[in-house]
Amino acid sequence: MRAPLSWHSPLWHSGPWRHWLDDQGSLTRRLQSRCPRFAVRRLKQRVERPVRDECTALGLERGRLALVREVLLECGDTPLVFAHSVAPLAGLHGPWTVLRRLGSRPLGAALFANPLIERHPLEYRRLDRRHPLYRAAAAHLARPPRTLWARRSRFVLEEAPLLVTEVFLPEVLCLP
Repeated sequence: MRAPLSWHSPLWHSGPWRHWLDDQGSLTRRLQSRCPRFAVRRLKQRVERPVRDECTALGLERGRLALVREVLLECGDTPLVFAHSVAPLAGLHGPWTVLRRLGSRPLGAALFANPLIERHPLEYRRLDRRHPLYRAAAAHLARPPRTLWARRSRFVLEEAPLLVTEVFLPEVLCLP
C-alpha cells in the first residue's frame, strides 16, 4: 500500500491559489466581505469514520468514529469552498458541543469568536481523484479540474482537537 501524501506541500506551487491558501484569518469573514449573497449549505453532519490522514492528524486510532460535518460555502448558488470538519466524539460532550447545534451557520464564525481556541499551523495539499475529499468536493462541480487545492488546520479547545479542511473550488478565484 502506498504511503499517504504529505499535507505539507510547498505553497509556491499553488500560483493564483496562494493568497487564499495562506490567509491566516477567518475564511468565512473573507468570503462574506466579497460576496453579498454568502451562504452556508450543510451537506451532511453525522458520526462516521474519518479519512485515514485525518485520524493521524487528530491522534485517533484508525477505525474510530468521529463527528463529520461537510458544508459548501457559496456566493448565491455558486459553490466557492467545500469545508469538511472532523471532531472526535469525546469532544462533543464538552468543548465542541457547539458543533451539534450549528445547522447552516458557519463554523468559522464560532472558531474565531472564542479567544480560548488555539489554532495550529495551516497545512496544504493539492488533492486529486485518489483522495476522498477531492471526490466529495468535485461532486458539486459541473466540470471538476484534475486537482483542487486544500488547506487544513487543527483547532484545540480544552485539549480537545477539531480538524477543519477547506477545499477551494475554481469559482473562488473569480472573487475580487
